[in-house]
Amino acid sequence: MPGTGRKIRGQIVFYYSIAFLVYLLDQLSKACVGKLVLQGSSIPVIRNAFHVTFVCNTGAAFGMFREHPHLFVIIAALAIVLIGYFLARKASVLNAAEKTALSLILGGTLGNLTDRIRLGYVIDFIDLRVWPVFNLADTFITIGAVVLGLSIFIRGSEAKRK
Repeated sequence: MPGTGRKIRGQIVFYYSIAFLVYLLDQLSKACVGKLVLQGSSIPVIRNAFHVTFVCNTGAAFGMFREHPHLFVIIAALAIVLIGYFLARKASVLNAAEKTALSLILGGTLGNLTDRIRLGYVIDFIDLRVWPVFNLADTFITIGAVVLGLSIFIRGSEAKRK
């Protein structure tokens, strides 16, 4: 089919653009927090519900495994390569939800990896007071993982019905 390759390349650029936007939002938010909030301090935005709290996280989610920071660099780099491969080479077999989900995960992973390489830790700042402090990258990664999981589940359910 003429033009199919161009269409897929256009889609790849679109989904990489989503990842880049996620990356930019994450890095800009962390830069603002780094400039405006002292490390370890907390600023209430909505008292007892939402605070901006500057935390340096050398571990994984919720600060787990702090003693292995280099492991997270390796895992993130492998995830980026794998997601990049799927977006570039398997785009035709992924639906829009899956490509969007992978783009969100890619951008978030790049954001946290940048922190780990540049700073040696990840800047976390979103403090909901009922959950460990996190950042925008974590948010996008989580949303992407949920959307990807739901899409795979729905796709599997539809395949069973047929």
